[in-house]
Amino acid sequence: MTDSVKEKILSLKGPIFVYGASGFIGANLFNDIFSIRKDCFALTHDAQKAWRLKLLNIPAENIVHCDIVSNYSIEEVFNHYKPKTIFNLAAYGAYSKQKNITLTYETNVIGTVNLLENLNPDMVYIHAGSSSEYGFNCTAPKETDALEPNSHYSVSKVSAAYMIQFYAKVHQKNAVNLRLYSIYGDWEEPDRLIPKLIESVHEGKLPNFVSPEISRDFVYISDCIEAFIDSALNMSSAIRGKSYNIASGVKTTIRDLVDVSRKEFNISEEPSWGSMQNRQWDLAEWFGDPSEAKKDLNWSAKTSLADGLRKYYTWQKEIGYKEKVLTAFQNPYLNPVISAIIACYRDAQAIPYMYERLVKTFNEMKVRYEIIFVNDCSPDNTEEVLEEICNRDPNVIGITHSRNFGSQAAFLSGMEISTGDAVVLMDGDLQDPPEVIPGFYEKWTQGYEVTYGVRVKREMPNWLHFFYKTFYRVFKNMSYINIPNDAGDFSMIDRKVVKELVGLPETEQFLRGLRAWVGFKQIGVDYVRPERMFGVSTNNWRKNIWWAKKAIFSFSFVPLEMMTYAGFIMTVLSVLGIFWQILAKYVFFPNTPSGISTVIVLVMFFGGINLLGISFLGEYISKIFEETKKRPKFIRTKVRKGIKKYNTSEEIKRLVEQQRK
Repeated sequence: MTDSVKEKILSLKGPIFVYGASGFIGANLFNDIFSIRKDCFALTHDAQKAWRLKLLNIPAENIVHCDIVSNYSIEEVFNHYKPKTIFNLAAYGAYSKQKNITLTYETNVIGTVNLLENLNPDMVYIHAGSSSEYGFNCTAPKETDALEPNSHYSVSKVSAAYMIQFYAKVHQKNAVNLRLYSIYGDWEEPDRLIPKLIESVHEGKLPNFVSPEISRDFVYISDCIEAFIDSALNMSSAIRGKSYNIASGVKTTIRDLVDVSRKEFNISEEPSWGSMQNRQWDLAEWFGDPSEAKKDLNWSAKTSLADGLRKYYTWQKEIGYKEKVLTAFQNPYLNPVISAIIACYRDAQAIPYMYERLVKTFNEMKVRYEIIFVNDCSPDNTEEVLEEICNRDPNVIGITHSRNFGSQAAFLSGMEISTGDAVVLMDGDLQDPPEVIPGFYEKWTQGYEVTYGVRVKREMPNWLHFFYKTFYRVFKNMSYINIPNDAGDFSMIDRKVVKELVGLPETEQFLRGLRAWVGFKQIGVDYVRPERMFGVSTNNWRKNIWWAKKAIFSFSFVPLEMMTYAGFIMTVLSVLGIFWQILAKYVFFPNTPSGISTVIVLVMFFGGINLLGISFLGEYISKIFEETKKRPKFIRTKVRKGIKKYNTSEEIKRLVEQQRK
């Protein structure tokens, strides 16, 4: 970065927002500004390329989650941070793999409207447009030439450009649109043209190519970043509302690109033309006219194609491209989504604290997150609390059940709808501290598919703590599988294990037992279980006994074995008793009086044994009876995903199917 660019960055009005900061250009713009001043914030939401922010080691406090499709979300961050310069590089639909048409218009059109609506007169807004706005009219067009969009993406970007013009002229908003041509350079997606080309060049060969006559107008990333900064610094009533071509003005065919690369890097291999299929938007005369940007913004592209390729070649070599960039781009462990599933019942007061602590924890871990709150028909105002959080954060899902199905059903409901590479199961009362999750995550990245919390201490009376510890040890000894001691539902479970658990057919489920039953590589992490933050526990003696019965009769045959042994022992004792009675009556104690008390005691004893045995059988038979009904484990009445609502069973079903893909 040159000294002049550093001076320009220092001259920007702050605080500074960079929307779409997890993308290629956004990450470069944010990183360049942040390296000079710390009042710059990266705004992103569930970005698929958040690996850039992770590798750049951006502090968690400078990453702000905001969904531009949600006006509420924008209002909140604007009111909190009060930005003065906003760079909007959030976009969807530019790449062939981005095929969701609805999301294209929501992000590029609705998102732009929401940002423009929230601009104050003292704010500056710079929008990342696209050369795709020209569509078929792509041969060195001027900004005033006709726009002939040729895709949904280009239509959406044209709409955004006209909205910027409207808000600038009618509402005097300080906004301009930059129509970016083919930007390339550091941190570009590894599956794009130039990254693949330079990656192959490092090995002395060439990749596959489309038709050699397809053309581009290549602009190196540092020149593009300077265009955004120049636009913000030159904002005035004379330029607001305008669109500018950010282009070199040089038509470069793919043949030209290959010729320059072969010359710069001494590649002897001949290119294989047409070995890669042309994309539908590939054009033979695609280049721009940057004269207006030069006149109004005093900007022009300074880096030649040869120099840009050489710089990018050096960057790939110095960054450890294959070890870092390619690995982060391809490996979910370096760019994972963690789904936190929280079972909520009478936890309305704790939910906001749970949300804040989870977001803080995930930001510090530099992982993408999904938070799923399951309202298991709670009688308090849980519904209203979740609605407010969903409006604020698109990464939050709120599920409402038709009645109270229990925490196990709530966890399964969340797991079925989750999309994360791993899920974390938590109670909503904050007795499962979010700050333990990094310990789970560390074990998960080491290859453990299940990491469970081990309660080494509970903040409760000693006698009750003793009761819980004793039960776990009794249960472990009785169970026919290896159940870890002092391990509750609090755990991190890999996606492949989640699929196995969700796919189990049984209706009545005891997850901490099933978690052990499915196997996989498991390990525990010690933690202290605190007291409930608000209110009192919903568990009581009756419910604790119910949990104990559920655990034992689900994963142990010891009660039946005990009755078998007891029956055998009682039979032997009865036979011995008969012989003793005969001997006592006729041999040892002939004058011993007979009495009814002995008969009563024996009848009650054996009657109790029989009744206990029947009750044990009843417990197992009741489980068989429950399983034969094949009722659903839960019924959802409503799902909120961010600001989107799914109220009918058909909508919820489609959402579940979509989440599973």
